Amino acid sequence: MYQRRLYKFLLNKLKDKRILEIYKKFENDLVKNQDFIVAVSGGPDSLALSFLAKVFAIKNFINVKYFIVNHKLRKESTSEAKYVQKILKNYLINLEILTWNGAKPKKNIQSVARNKRYELLINETKKFNIKNILLGHHLDDLFENFFIRILRGSGLKGLISLDKKIKKDGINLIRPLINVDKKDLIYISKNIFGLYIDDPSNKDDKYKRVKIRNFLTQLSLEGLDRDKFFLTIKNLKTANENIQFYLKKNLGENVTFLQRGQKVILKESFLFQSDEVLFRSFVELIQIIGKKYHPVRGKKIDKIIQLINLKSSFKVTLGGCIIKKVNGTIILSKE
Repeated sequence: MYQRRLYKFLLNKLKDKRILEIYKKFENDLVKNQDFIVAVSGGPDSLALSFLAKVFAIKNFINVKYFIVNHKLRKESTSEAKYVQKILKNYLINLEILTWNGAKPKKNIQSVARNKRYELLINETKKFNIKNILLGHHLDDLFENFFIRILRGSGLKGLISLDKKIKKDGINLIRPLINVDKKDLIYISKNIFGLYIDDPSNKDDKYKRVKIRNFLTQLSLEGLDRDKFFLTIKNLKTANENIQFYLKKNLGENVTFLQRGQKVILKESFLFQSDEVLFRSFVELIQIIGKKYHPVRGKKIDKIIQLINLKSSFKVTLGGCIIKKVNGTIILSKE
């Protein structure tokens, strides 16, 4: 009886036009017959995501699991995780706490913590044979990521790296809110739950992301047009997709795979590509042959291309691969 009343309460929230519009964007990015895990943090984005996922599960009769990662980087993190767990329980959302035990990093804290979070969540997907994780990244995160990548000197692919859907260790990481403003997620969180957790590290300007966030706030006060900014990122994504098309074409037509993918021979025409296509082709091949998740650094790839152009023969190792040039032929094999 209580369950029926609660489900009716949650579904009735879609009568709010603003919430309904966001929900429609959300459900368009999901497959209706696939189970998923929801990554919760307690912030307005992830609480809004929890609500949207719960409604989607009710409407489509699917299994959804909710997890929050306690990084134990702050004294309050354990009590906050339990508090979020208690709040969501009132809405029949069973939130489980995953704890990161062990030594904590002294530098690159946010980056290391993010990777650990993914690791813990992916372990749960494998335990329950679920292939999808929903993340609460939103439009503001997309803008912040763009500027962070500029500061790192990233290329086109890096600048637009916060995609709606990517694969990590065979699991789909899905960002169904990536086109939604944070202010809309705050609206949902307050409307449904009446609150959200405000992580103090989100205001600590010792972190690069916080500095970027403050910079974007300042730009907004100076008249930054968010719609035009989003259009710029969208256009860059289109350019990236075109490059990816020629990358796949190059790998498909100009690479011969041998020994069940342990070795490849490059045709001469492999090298007759634009700089970006050639660069990405090498990155992709080294990942495939070397069996590495993370791509090798760009400078190292540039050096390989220079060797090919300058040397008649050579042999080097990179990213778990042996790369050699023999009688003008380029061969990559597993190290």
